[in-house]
Amino acid sequence: MWAREREEREREMALDRRDSVSSAPWRGNAAGSLFFGAAEASRKLAEYVNSVIEALSTQNGRTLASLLAISSANSFCELVASALELAKEPIKILKQVDKHAPLGDMLSNHTKCMHSYQQRRYVEAFNALEKSANMFLQEFRSWESAWAMEALHTIVYELRTLAQMADREMVANGKIPDKLKGAGSFLMKVFGALAGKGPKRVGALYVTCQLFKVYFKLGTVHLCRSVIRSIETARVFDFEEFPARDRVTYMYYTGRLEVFNDNFMGAEKKLMYALRHCHSSKRTNVRMILKYLVPVKLSLGTLPKEWLLQKYNLREYLNVVRALRRGDIKLLRHALHANEDGFLRSGVYLVLEKLEQQVYRRLMKKIHIIQKLKDPARAHQIKMEVIVKALSWLDINMDVEEVECIMAILIHKNYIKGYFSHKSKVVVLSKQDPFPKLNGRANIL
Repeated sequence: MWAREREEREREMALDRRDSVSSAPWRGNAAGSLFFGAAEASRKLAEYVNSVIEALSTQNGRTLASLLAISSANSFCELVASALELAKEPIKILKQVDKHAPLGDMLSNHTKCMHSYQQRRYVEAFNALEKSANMFLQEFRSWESAWAMEALHTIVYELRTLAQMADREMVANGKIPDKLKGAGSFLMKVFGALAGKGPKRVGALYVTCQLFKVYFKLGTVHLCRSVIRSIETARVFDFEEFPARDRVTYMYYTGRLEVFNDNFMGAEKKLMYALRHCHSSKRTNVRMILKYLVPVKLSLGTLPKEWLLQKYNLREYLNVVRALRRGDIKLLRHALHANEDGFLRSGVYLVLEKLEQQVYRRLMKKIHIIQKLKDPARAHQIKMEVIVKALSWLDINMDVEEVECIMAILIHKNYIKGYFSHKSKVVVLSKQDPFPKLNGRANIL
């Protein structure tokens, strides 16, 4: 279960990884175990360091990013880790970077992280990377241009990823996990370094999205508010100038926040933006957006086509939609029970549970249509016993008092227009527009 969830979340919004590009001629095939003597190990490590120096001197941010990558499949992690074990005086070799920039200690800690990562000692790897990341950020602040932004983003991504792995290791060892929280603190420092005026501000949204992932994972989504205010109220930001990848992820997470706040109109706006700007070939990302957009649309009275749910493997919503279309309370309850765990993990269970009122509304509308065909003059008068009988056909046993309570809620929320007579046990619908638009819009319920 966890592996499937991790795979889905780590591919969120097509943001986190880019193809690592490196022109380093020494890399060769890093697959499999690497066996070489001390002299060759020293040479390999020196070549790696020279590639870092060249990336720094030529301000090649993409190459530097690929050299610093850790968890990606085509990283230099295995080669560097193997070289560190056998090389003579590895610290002296790594210190060669200081001839160009004061990053020798940074690279020393970064390669320690690579070695620990290869040994699957994730807490050690995180601690080393945290030191390396802070040193890199300190140097990054002194650079006027944003040439190293991609490298900084790689470090940010790797720190968040390693933090989650380290926390799982700590839990397995009976310790209280705190690395992801530490990663969040570092990401806030990075955000502060990017959020001002100047060319570096374009990288702030990527870091914001990584912060969202940390806060959602920790269950501290309220911490998103201060970052959102910085993005949406600061005049130095023009949202459309950020990369499309980052804009999609930002709207996805802020849309989810609106869902949790029951602001479905706001959620629809943000999630629709994410959907429109997400590349259609990114099916996993489209599915993740629809996973929250579908319950939002349902809450606003719009039903998706079944082929759409089938196409993006959202079958858990099929019976929910069918229940709304038919006015079938039993089917809705069955769909919620069958998919309860998934809906709870996604945070949409309570949203879907509230759809019961719309299902009752749909049932009332069907009763009204049938009664209109039988007795047009009395179509607007629906006896409580008729509603009780319709519910019994759906295997829902209710007495008249319970039905009265439901009708009162529907009338109060303007799902239906009319009133009910407690004495006569009759719901009297308005002769004009008895089923008004939901949330002020046209709907098919």
